[in-house]
Amino acid sequence: MDRRQQKTREAIFQAFSTLLEGKRFETITVQEIIDQANIGRSTFYAHFETKDALLREMCTDIFHHVFNRQLSREADHDYSAGSRNLETKLAHILYHLRENKLNLRGILRSESGELFMKFFKEYLCDMFRRYSEEFPADVPQDYLLHHLAGSFAETVKWWVSKDMKPAPEQVAGYYMAVNRPGKA
Repeated sequence: MDRRQQKTREAIFQAFSTLLEGKRFETITVQEIIDQANIGRSTFYAHFETKDALLREMCTDIFHHVFNRQLSREADHDYSAGSRNLETKLAHILYHLRENKLNLRGILRSESGELFMKFFKEYLCDMFRRYSEEFPADVPQDYLLHHLAGSFAETVKWWVSKDMKPAPEQVAGYYMAVNRPGKA
């Protein structure tokens, strides 16, 4: 993607994010996104087939960094030394979700919250697969992965409902206390 395309894509994401701050996803129109981004209709459709495709790409962009296997030092946290630790990884995910707080709230309040959660759980299952040897082996792996992803997704919903007030490390600790590896 060249610079011009990247700038246009960023303008569309920013416009969509701004609209999500004040409106529910299902009430936002493509025309509003186009107007907010100051682009033409054909330009929007050159990048995204639908508003749902835009949401999917936004999720993919968020998740690509959030679920990166290598953690690095960042402005508000540094988990680069503990990237092999599951609790550290979960706290890292929560920090990035908090960075996208307004988008996340808008998405979760909308009908497309289920679509967001579906994508989120897919990424979570993949991540938990890398830690599955730390959990009891006497349950089917697909059950374990769906349980861990589903319970963490519900943890995120709870955290969002609490205005993301407990610190990410504290919420990751709550999750691990309930889902401690090695406990039957």
